[in-house]
Amino acid sequence: MADPFEPEMIEAARKTFAGPVTFLKSAPKLEFLPDATVPEIAFAGRSNVGKSSLLNALTGRNALARTSNTPGRTQELNFFDVGDPLAFRLVDMPGYGFAKAPKDIVKKWRFLVNDFLRGRQELKRALVLIDARHGIKDVDREILEMLDKAAVSYRIVLTKADKIKPSELAEVVAKTAEEVRKRPAAHPDILETSSETGLGIPELRAAVIEAIG
Repeated sequence: MADPFEPEMIEAARKTFAGPVTFLKSAPKLEFLPDATVPEIAFAGRSNVGKSSLLNALTGRNALARTSNTPGRTQELNFFDVGDPLAFRLVDMPGYGFAKAPKDIVKKWRFLVNDFLRGRQELKRALVLIDARHGIKDVDREILEMLDKAAVSYRIVLTKADKIKPSELAEVVAKTAEEVRKRPAAHPDILETSSETGLGIPELRAAVIEAIG
């Protein structure tokens, strides 16, 4: 159900991500944010949704974003510069929904993410990663509500789409699309991806380029 991106756009996006992509900085608090001088695309997702793996697949790097089996490891906003000269930035937001995290960590996450979403003029779109095996859960709905209230355009990206049967995937896509249709800031089309097989990665790159448009 992804957009039928034109081959030219797919190729242009591939070339963009084949160029320089470098880690800029981590921001544990708002005062450490880089100046908002170029468009930004943020990646959100609950812990262990495969965000780091997807970022690595998106950029064609093996270790751009750290992958970890420890939920809640990333508790900072991580910024990556794309292009030379700098064209835009990717923002890896801290994972949410890790049950064993202390309450103060969860509170800190909420303040950091909420304040970032509300105050970032250059933030063009958030890509919310949802595990295709589970679909949208209540913990995901919290971030969707946050994005709706902040009036930040967002799009659902299903991860690990290779882990379920095509018929099950189609059902998850349909249910997800039905739910986001009711949300004011949501893009209507769903992207299906797999960082292992490469499914949907060219389309995801194109979606990033389209969003900074």
